[in-house]
Amino acid sequence: MANIRYADGYKYQLRAAYAVALPELADPARAAIATDWIELDADGSLRIRPGYAWDGASGPTLDTRDTMRASLVHDALYQLMRMQRLDRKVHRAIADRIFHRICLEDGMGSPRAWAWYHMVRIFADPAADPAKASPDKCAPADCATT
Repeated sequence: MANIRYADGYKYQLRAAYAVALPELADPARAAIATDWIELDADGSLRIRPGYAWDGASGPTLDTRDTMRASLVHDALYQLMRMQRLDRKVHRAIADRIFHRICLEDGMGSPRAWAWYHMVRIFADPAADPAKASPDKCAPADCATT
């Protein structure tokens, strides 16, 4: 019998590539970062490939149109921190400010955007921790995940 390996916890999957300029992440001294799904150039250009999966806004909240782009970018940046391609101590605060900025750009009211920003500042650090990377899962139930 054939087994499958997968990761859970994702709700959304990007259907087309997404690119955005993030001047906050420009760093001429940093080499470009390229993973299977995410690219971040030294000039702060972020590209996310089709097929990238993310979970939307985390916590006891609803995903709305004014959170989708912010959650996509934020999740991609946090993934780069979990992969140790970005320094969590340096880049987490920047990623959270980018999240706040994009929420505002996409029409979220300022009080709600500030509340969300403060919630990610308080509670999201474990999501950037390399030790918290999602483990592979395997099916059927009797297959090994190592």
